[in-house]
Amino acid sequence: MAQFQPIEPYETGLLDVGDGHQIYWECCGNPAGKPALFLHGGPGTGCSVGQRRFFDPDVYRAVLFDQRGSGRSLPLASQSGSNLASNTTAHLVADIERLRELLGVESWIILGLSWGTTLGLAYAQAHPRRVKAMVLGFVTTTSRAEVQWITKDVGRIFPREWERFSETVPRHLRDMPLVDAYAIMLADADETVRDRAARAWCEWEDAHVSLTPGHRPNPRFDDAEFRLRFARLVTHYWRHAAFLEEDQLIRDASRLNGIPGALIHGRFDVSGPLSTAWQLHKRWTTSRLHILEDAGHGGGNEFMPLVIRTLDEFGKL
Repeated sequence: MAQFQPIEPYETGLLDVGDGHQIYWECCGNPAGKPALFLHGGPGTGCSVGQRRFFDPDVYRAVLFDQRGSGRSLPLASQSGSNLASNTTAHLVADIERLRELLGVESWIILGLSWGTTLGLAYAQAHPRRVKAMVLGFVTTTSRAEVQWITKDVGRIFPREWERFSETVPRHLRDMPLVDAYAIMLADADETVRDRAARAWCEWEDAHVSLTPGHRPNPRFDDAEFRLRFARLVTHYWRHAAFLEEDQLIRDASRLNGIPGALIHGRFDVSGPLSTAWQLHKRWTTSRLHILEDAGHGGGNEFMPLVIRTLDEFGKL
């Protein structure tokens, strides 16, 4: 089953969520359909037009939004002097609730990918009555252990690329974790320093997601503004372990019991090892775990059809 045909939103807006932030949102599909919410990855990627196509437009009233600092939301994290202090997981969870209330949604089905799974889990554990079902692909919880893995330990699989990544850090910052050093570089007053750090960060991102068969470098990383925005938000959230207690999302997974869930994860996903999805599945008794034998952290031949079949199933709940 392929994605649905391209579709344009029937309603869009900018929601003032306070702290100087306005988030872009859009509704697609059937205005009287079953509400669904898409949570993008990154943090910082923003939504793409292709992500509208996960949802059957006859069945779903699909809501997509660009999280603080990204996409069409204002201000962008790449802007000079951008303050990230009011950009935390708690802020994003509150933004989702404001958006739900604005749109008059009682509860919705959530589709989250990569970082969107962390945010989706945090939202659902805080507001379980507002979540009807969840589809989570490329599962992460953004724990300190996961950040340590993705910024250092996975270098054992990509030693040449990791050495290039680590040696971009100037000597006076090498006594701190790489994610902290990069966050400092990405906030440097010198544009050259910021751009060099953003480029190196995104090159490392492209390296560790490359095990998916047929992987190609991400064309979005050719855009200097996108590189800086993406790298600033990723390092901001990762250095603070998503502003959550360690293993909080695994520890509190029982709060989701009763909510149908599908966890979809690739065997070759070295960016976010399968163990996280496995531990979450063991504690979330109404979830099921799908392990894709042909996929890394970017999908595979079976990923898209499985997401669409699962959304079709949950759309009948």
